[in-house]
Amino acid sequence: MRLTHGRAVLAMVGVTLLWSTAGVVTRHLEQAARFEVTFWRSFFTLVSLAVILPLLRGPGVFARLRHAPKALWVSGLCWSVMFTAFMLAMTLTTVAHVLVTMSIGPLLTALGARIFLRHRIALRTWVAIAVAGGAIAWIYGSQIGQVGPAGWLGIAVAFAVPVAGATNWTLNQRAQARGEQVDLVPAVAVGALVSCLAMLPLALPFQATAHDLSLLAFLGLFQLAIPCVGAVLCARVLSAPELSLLALLEVVFGILLAWVGAGEVPEARVLVGGLLVLAALLGNEILGWRQAR
Repeated sequence: MRLTHGRAVLAMVGVTLLWSTAGVVTRHLEQAARFEVTFWRSFFTLVSLAVILPLLRGPGVFARLRHAPKALWVSGLCWSVMFTAFMLAMTLTTVAHVLVTMSIGPLLTALGARIFLRHRIALRTWVAIAVAGGAIAWIYGSQIGQVGPAGWLGIAVAFAVPVAGATNWTLNQRAQARGEQVDLVPAVAVGALVSCLAMLPLALPFQATAHDLSLLAFLGLFQLAIPCVGAVLCARVLSAPELSLLALLEVVFGILLAWVGAGEVPEARVLVGGLLVLAALLGNEILGWRQAR
């Protein structure tokens, strides 16, 4: 089935919904420590991709990695940073601080596309980025004043997530603009492997129960492997700024899932801010659709 723009947008919404399950699922872990959570999640992602990629790209997909271009390895490094930096930041600061930091991702992606790809970013997209980013900052900004030294270190680590994401999406679009036949889907597996190896020394000794491992296996397959491959496929159709902007839905879905699945009732400002993010995304897509017609 050919992935049209409309289908890519819907697919990206599904991707963000799967990404957002991390918070509510980890609330139900029993023994696994934070570094161990990251290790097992990356490990099960790698195992899942060992099955998914041959089905998607043929049995020789991993053998072809020996001759893969540099772009694939750089993309894999970006995925590894995104897989690990989020969890490391969570050990140093609050979820709120991490989310505020990650909300600058669309701005960084738009700037990267403008500087390195010479893409003209539509005014509607700049406005949507400003509204969505401002709404997320408004949701959590009141807590920024409570940041201590460790918190600022966590924010610095969290900053690596939007930087790596912007680099990854811009790299993907740059390869397409040059007409390079680069399959960046296997880069997700490379990122999972690097993340897994990096977290292993910090995860020992293992403490996860069988219950924990079942939840982390779910995250590996449904929260990372499937949606990350889907995001790479969507990147072939959506522009880098649009892709990064849609990714902000992860924050909104994460809030709602934590409310329903973990009893974390959001404040009124969280609900209002979430509606502003949705309005910004919906407005950007509707205006883009009308201009295309």
